Amino acid sequence: MDTVLSMPSLHWIGKEKVINHHLDVPYRVLDHQYTFNGSQTAEVFEVKGETGNKIIHGDNLEALKSLLPEYEGKIKCIYIDPPYNTGNEGWVYNDNVNDPKLKKWLGQVVGKETEDMTRHDKWLCMMYPRLKLLHKLLAEDGVIFISLDEVETTHLRCIMNEIFGENNFIAQITLLCNPKGRSQDKYFSTNHEYITVFSKDKLPKDSFSITKEEDLIEKEYKLKDQKGRYRLMELRNTHREFSKDNRPNLFYPFYINPENGEVSLIKNEDFQIECKPLWPDGFEGCWTWGKELSAKDSHLLIAQNIRGNWKIFRKSYSAGIEGENVKRKLFTIWSDSKFYTEKGQIVFGEIFSGLNKNDFPQPKSVDLVTEVLRTNTRDGDIILDSFAGSGTTAHAVLNLNKLDGGKRKFICIEMENYAETITAERVKRVSKGYGDKEGTGGSFDYYELGPALFNDDNEINELVGVEKLRQYIYYTETKGVLNSPFEGGVRRTGDANDNEFLLKKHNDTAYYFYYEQDGITTLNHEFLSTIKTKAEQYVIYADNCLLTKEFMTKHKIIFKKIPRDITKF
Repeated sequence: MDTVLSMPSLHWIGKEKVINHHLDVPYRVLDHQYTFNGSQTAEVFEVKGETGNKIIHGDNLEALKSLLPEYEGKIKCIYIDPPYNTGNEGWVYNDNVNDPKLKKWLGQVVGKETEDMTRHDKWLCMMYPRLKLLHKLLAEDGVIFISLDEVETTHLRCIMNEIFGENNFIAQITLLCNPKGRSQDKYFSTNHEYITVFSKDKLPKDSFSITKEEDLIEKEYKLKDQKGRYRLMELRNTHREFSKDNRPNLFYPFYINPENGEVSLIKNEDFQIECKPLWPDGFEGCWTWGKELSAKDSHLLIAQNIRGNWKIFRKSYSAGIEGENVKRKLFTIWSDSKFYTEKGQIVFGEIFSGLNKNDFPQPKSVDLVTEVLRTNTRDGDIILDSFAGSGTTAHAVLNLNKLDGGKRKFICIEMENYAETITAERVKRVSKGYGDKEGTGGSFDYYELGPALFNDDNEINELVGVEKLRQYIYYTETKGVLNSPFEGGVRRTGDANDNEFLLKKHNDTAYYFYYEQDGITTLNHEFLSTIKTKAEQYVIYADNCLLTKEFMTKHKIIFKKIPRDITKF
């Protein structure tokens, strides 16, 4: 009998209270405030727009829940820069779990146990349900990047293994963020932090390949011939675990023409010098190419005499003859000076130059986030940042779209009161241009978190409105998106030939939400006479039902009582 090994799990005070807390988070509607369109002279428009970009002010746990009906399984890339939990509480961006809003939430969810919690316990309680919702929103081929330093990154890996699965760990990027180091550190001067990368599901190997920039190509491929730029790669396998003993088919001699460095598999009067894949100490290694490939592509091979020893190299071109883009894999150490933390502060200062703004320490470098998005997003992808801060991610999306002509969309959530004065304001300035920087263009819709769908007595909150209720019901039934049933303030039905309570037909089931705010609805034969849509099955929500069970079974009608049978997710 095979032994099943269980994955180690992390335990902390309060875990049992938050592990499924995302299911108890109230569903709140998004209350549209205005649309910003940077391509027009007017900044703010009173009517709701459909820009595809969203900036949401409100608690990110509730906001993530509110995104599910429209975005579950549709987010291609998530980048978050959550609190590092370093204990620094003097910033506008509070980097500690003792924020009053969080303390209140912990008290409500965890209860008296909060008195015994360490700040690590609190941080884990805060992150776990948010990561659960982020996992739901991520597309099957989606990826999440999380910036952290050494304080919580080990704990993060543990809970990410639980939520996303250990097999979906992609990489732990080490980011050189402060070349001078931290002078206040006791032993070592820390000058790096981490970006942890997980996928929703297994991805193709080339998922993170990026196109090499021209200056990088010239730097790496210094040699040139009629076919283009190339570099020389040693043909001998440089790993000693591969040798003549376990790769005998890759151990064979070449013969070298010392006059021009040409290489042949056949010895003759021009090719006299024998060369085998030997190490300096005589160890018998092997080549990386077999004889068949070496014969076929012998024109790519060249020999060089290095300090009295002949070596065989192969030409590796930067592009094919037709000049297609070259891809390369990402490295796990990122040390470009454009990614330094101070670069983020400089750009932030340029955007808000001359304004009496509160200090906003250490926003991420926009070049760093742009690089993250450049590695794995394409035209039309949706990017989510649920710890939006100063709006760096939205800025990066606009930059990247301008660079490659893409139409990526962003969703940014910020709970603090600067969501409009800093987060949204930054996007406006970037879109229109600031200082000597040309505008990127771009627009967005700004939202506040609206009322909860259900009140404390689990009754429908009438402040939500019928439109949001219909969308919610359809999502809980089908996981699909129901387009707005209103146009110009007038209700339009799902089918012009049916009654106004039809939601939509899906998989041969017709869904009806028979609800009126000012009255009691009853599913009866009179209501059935107004149904015109032909379907294999009917799901009908109403306050009451006068149809018999036998009749409903015969005609494949499923009655769901309002509000009792409305699913809460």
